[in-house]
Amino acid sequence: MARIATFEMERYQSLHWYRVDHDLSESGVAPMTIRDLLGPAADAEAFVQHALGYPLSEGSEESRAAIAAWYPGADASNVTMTNGGSEANFLSLWTLLRPTDRLAFMVPNYVQGLGLGAAFGDRTDTFGLVRRDGRWALDLESLERAVTKRTRAVMVCNPNNPTGAVLTEAEMDAIVEVADRVGAWIVADEIYRGAEVDTDVTSPTFWGRSDTVIITSGLSKAFAMPGLRVGWIVAPTKQIARIWRRHDYTTLTPGVLSDALTAVAMQPQVRENILVRTRAIIRANLPHLEAWIGAHPYFTYVRPVAGAIAFTEVDLPIATADLVERIREERSVLLVPGEMFGAANGIRFGFGFDIEHTMKGLLRADETFAAIAGA
Repeated sequence: MARIATFEMERYQSLHWYRVDHDLSESGVAPMTIRDLLGPAADAEAFVQHALGYPLSEGSEESRAAIAAWYPGADASNVTMTNGGSEANFLSLWTLLRPTDRLAFMVPNYVQGLGLGAAFGDRTDTFGLVRRDGRWALDLESLERAVTKRTRAVMVCNPNNPTGAVLTEAEMDAIVEVADRVGAWIVADEIYRGAEVDTDVTSPTFWGRSDTVIITSGLSKAFAMPGLRVGWIVAPTKQIARIWRRHDYTTLTPGVLSDALTAVAMQPQVRENILVRTRAIIRANLPHLEAWIGAHPYFTYVRPVAGAIAFTEVDLPIATADLVERIREERSVLLVPGEMFGAANGIRFGFGFDIEHTMKGLLRADETFAAIAGA
């Protein structure tokens, strides 16, 4: 494994999120409690009597079957559980990439894959989402350039972080076609799937569109349980076996309580109830943020399709990485700049928590925005 680059976004958030008055860098919604998940009639005593032994390293049969039910045609043999979606991405790319391979990687994105592609393989080539006709659309020309005979995997984030965009069926088919042409795998990070803004129809999955698809996801974002550190990989059974061998070198198993709670959370009716809660939070909070964004003429904004995140391009005489750092230092408000997602400019705003607290943070940030805009 080559020397790995610093994961700038994660390092920035880790250093500062607990030291600011207003953390608007979070991309999920207000977390559920165990009581929220288990319900008022749950037997709390039975839960606290749960033995703290090792679970199955791949996750229990019950949990994996419940996860598989969210992916048409999958069963428990197609699923392995990990410690968070980030480990799912790590293990998937470690398994796929050889030293001479290239990774084609969507930007803007959660850029874990940008660093891992160069660490596990030869290099990472990027293709883009571009703002077109009022939405973030797949740039097919850049995809064609990025995917070559040396490409081993094409990695997407759908729904997308930071834009909240969702690929159309035609765009998904185009990615499959380009990948199949060179025999590349698709690694689809779908951790925001289920957090739709304007519909109760869950975003489509890449699962089942090709025999060479790996899905990564987990309970952190749409399911509002990041503290459980539950992720999963859905893949063909032979690929699951290869991934499992590498998992033996990392965290070995999910946590036993996290495994047990996953079996509850991913039961179809419970799963849908959780997603109803998430969508309700997003729909209640987003109009407040949009009103604030609309008052700023130097923002260019496209409404997210899924996720408690909004991305604005910014037309001010300062790099957005420098702008965000000034806001943190001067106003004790933490945001994430577009540069940390592979974008030339922009800011991601998280809006899934207490919206009154969020708006107070944005009003603070306004002072720095106004100072720069008026300079």
